[in-house]
Amino acid sequence: MAIYRVRGDAQSYGHEIGILLIACSNPFPPGDVGNASSYRYPVLYETIRSVTIGSLINEGDRSMAGDVIAAALRLQDMGVKAITSDCGYMLHFQDEVAAALKVPVMLSSLLQLPLIASTLAPHASVGIICANASRLTQPLLSLAYPNPTRAVHIVGMEDAPAFRSAILDEEGALDTDAVEAEIVERAKDLVAQHPEVGAILLECSNLPPYAAAVQRATGRHVFDFLTMIDFFQAAGRRQAYQGGY
Repeated sequence: MAIYRVRGDAQSYGHEIGILLIACSNPFPPGDVGNASSYRYPVLYETIRSVTIGSLINEGDRSMAGDVIAAALRLQDMGVKAITSDCGYMLHFQDEVAAALKVPVMLSSLLQLPLIASTLAPHASVGIICANASRLTQPLLSLAYPNPTRAVHIVGMEDAPAFRSAILDEEGALDTDAVEAEIVERAKDLVAQHPEVGAILLECSNLPPYAAAVQRATGRHVFDFLTMIDFFQAAGRRQAYQGGY
């Protein structure tokens, strides 16, 4: 038998990944970072009420850093093994939150950029599909990719009507078929204009539901929040091997 002891402020136990949610009213279908059925392991959510789509994506406001750190610390106290978020633009807070915590922190899918680039041929490039291209500035991108070794081509979803109404304008309803058609169209245009694109990275946490469709349309490896989260979860919960020899 094992002896279990109460741990700090924990109200429940067994959560693998802690997920910081920004305050929004977006629907979260299966495959979205905000939908718990997207994972094969337990996750725990914590909403940061002071961080909104408007303040984070549209304004790039970093005054909420203290609130982000406090929310991450609450998740850490609950026993999660790593912490992520549901917006790639949370990259603004990556260094500060990582410095304040003891567990790995991966607030943006964009953190995968150096790894993705390192796997491609020198002449290849990386395609990024994001929520708002005008807000994915070079200074922000450099927080994840400070020493570029491959070119990056960015396409935004801000002018895609179905995506914009559901995600950026938070109108309360999401047509997944329409959004899938919009992102596939952009992905196909991206590789048509830049055939040297060797992999595609989806910045937005609302886009993983369409990763398979993007892959079918382009034939490229497609990375997103879920590939990153699954990677860290696997590294934090290694399994012993058994089998014949």
